[in-house]
Amino acid sequence: MKYLLRLSPLLLLFAASCTDVRINEHPEWKSYFDAAKVEGCFEVYDNNKETAHYYNKERCAERLSPASTFKIFNSLVGLETAVAPDEQLVIKWDGVKRWNEDWNKDLTMAQAFKVSALPYYQELARRIGQERMQHYLDTVKYGNMEIGDSIDAFWINHRLRISADEQVGFIKRLYHTELPFSERSQRIVRGMMLQKESPNYKLYYKTGWNNTGGNLLWVVGYVEKSEELKNVETGKLEQIPHPYFFALNFSTSASDTARDLKAVRLQVLQQLLDANGIGK
Repeated sequence: MKYLLRLSPLLLLFAASCTDVRINEHPEWKSYFDAAKVEGCFEVYDNNKETAHYYNKERCAERLSPASTFKIFNSLVGLETAVAPDEQLVIKWDGVKRWNEDWNKDLTMAQAFKVSALPYYQELARRIGQERMQHYLDTVKYGNMEIGDSIDAFWINHRLRISADEQVGFIKRLYHTELPFSERSQRIVRGMMLQKESPNYKLYYKTGWNNTGGNLLWVVGYVEKSEELKNVETGKLEQIPHPYFFALNFSTSASDTARDLKAVRLQVLQQLLDANGIGK
């Protein structure tokens, strides 16, 4: 590698030896969760420094429903199987009025991903079918890899579960195009995940919210910062990417419906990214 910092291809696994990555616990991050009155965890992996930082290690290893963060995986399978030729696949509205007005119309995959349209992705999963979906769950080893008997609900009915640790590893592989999908499929999905762009960094993520039996909220993704480093061969300063992969989740009681939990989720994420010096 010609740059002074190298991009590691290693998958982050907390089960691995501590000699593989440097692991740092941050109990002080509890204050962000306490201020928001939620119970949760956060994990961020600094790719170039091969360093993992986390709060609440036990919860980071706990498998929970992926909720709408599964739309990342669902999109990859839809593209790979050509059920979706590209992110412009239109699935027509079924005419059923739902609570989110953004869902009550014809949508492309890119639009459905942006507004997290559950009906669109339920139909996409039905078109993919259980056999093909199970094949990719097993091949990727996504969480507990369980579908059960509901092809259009297994990521929201708590049958499929995945940990924050596994989410970080999955996103890391997606970033490095190391998942068992084509380069094209992974590139398209990464593009759909872009949420914020500034001169210094790009923020990619997908949110999730499961409110069956309580409120479980997720944000999963990565930040790609631009760093100026000297090329050891030419001696010239060059811009190289510095990615950080993260997973945040937290829970509240089922009765906690008065607050805008979606806004709380992104507020806590921003605070934790800032605490790592990567949120600005």
